[in-house]
Amino acid sequence: MSYYIHAAKFFLPSNAENGGYLEVTDEGNFGQYFPESQKPTGKIVEKAGQWIAPGLVDTHIHGLLGHDVMDNDWAGIQDMSQGLLKAGVTSWMPTTLTGSFDQLNAVCETIGNHAGEEKGAKIQGIYFEGPFFTVKHKGAQNPKYFTDPSYDKYEKWQSSAKGLLKKIAIAPERDGAVEFTRRVSQDGTVVALGHSDATFEQAQACVEAGATVFTHTFNGMSGLNHRAPGMVGAAMFLQRVDDELICDGHHIRPEVANILIREKGPEHVALITDCMRAGMMPDGDYVLGEFPVYVRDGMARLKDGDSLAGSILKLNEAIKNVVDWNCVTPQDAVLMGSYVPAKSSGIADQCGQILPGRAADYIVLNDDMSLAETYLDGQERYNAAE
Repeated sequence: MSYYIHAAKFFLPSNAENGGYLEVTDEGNFGQYFPESQKPTGKIVEKAGQWIAPGLVDTHIHGLLGHDVMDNDWAGIQDMSQGLLKAGVTSWMPTTLTGSFDQLNAVCETIGNHAGEEKGAKIQGIYFEGPFFTVKHKGAQNPKYFTDPSYDKYEKWQSSAKGLLKKIAIAPERDGAVEFTRRVSQDGTVVALGHSDATFEQAQACVEAGATVFTHTFNGMSGLNHRAPGMVGAAMFLQRVDDELICDGHHIRPEVANILIREKGPEHVALITDCMRAGMMPDGDYVLGEFPVYVRDGMARLKDGDSLAGSILKLNEAIKNVVDWNCVTPQDAVLMGSYVPAKSSGIADQCGQILPGRAADYIVLNDDMSLAETYLDGQERYNAAE
């Protein structure tokens, strides 16, 4: 049955509107928005004092609820998709770690064969974080699998994934990186740059060849120096590229988030979680890829070396953090957690905005940016009060 949402604020594609009514059709799609002065006839669902936003889009997430994408277990991915609804995420991209060709190919086959069967947040594609990285900024990636970019390998993975490999991250200084970027981006797959000690010039060459995203900016990349701008300088300076950002308060300081957002604009900063399997789980010992990890004080760290090992961040927390840190308005925070991740990953035609005819995947926020409810196809799937 169709209905109209009446709320205090709506985050629409072009503006945040105060008050009004948003139609949800019998088919579970968004319909028309009506201003407060044009009350429609039909069932009205009251969300007094609350805000309606597009469902969040987590485009860089490795694990949740004890599961990891690299486990290559469809039941685990199902659990992740349903758990993500508690974070306001309605669309996501299962993200791999660096692994062997066969490991990655098996993940592609599993997701390619089952995508669309998930009962929770919708799989919109696969993100390969690796294996074409460099050792100096390996982070929690396993360097024994690092290699130079190979278009032949990419084609085989893409075939196994049935075209769902939407995004792949590489280090610009690897041999063949520019040519790989050119060919892959011409295929319509997004090329991201990360886990790299590249110079500014090497990063720029890949951007000019078609790369459009920097992976978890500031983390796992050569820093900004006044004579050697490095990867960080490229991420901050180069135009028409988007920068991923992990806003958990541990990967970067709030002041640094503020600097990047002011420099690039919210429309070019994609909030991500980089969440690992300990997300929504208690503190303790875990594994990321093949590495032992401990989780404590809101952080996941490698036992060997104490490097950060992904995060346990939820995306609804990230959009609240950037508002609480006085980085952006609520409108821009929602943009950075929905449309920008979708746009930066080549899936904005499927998710990230409230548009007529699109699936009614949306969230209800309280005026302090806390998550109240999550809806898929116009149906309530999570309620924080229950």
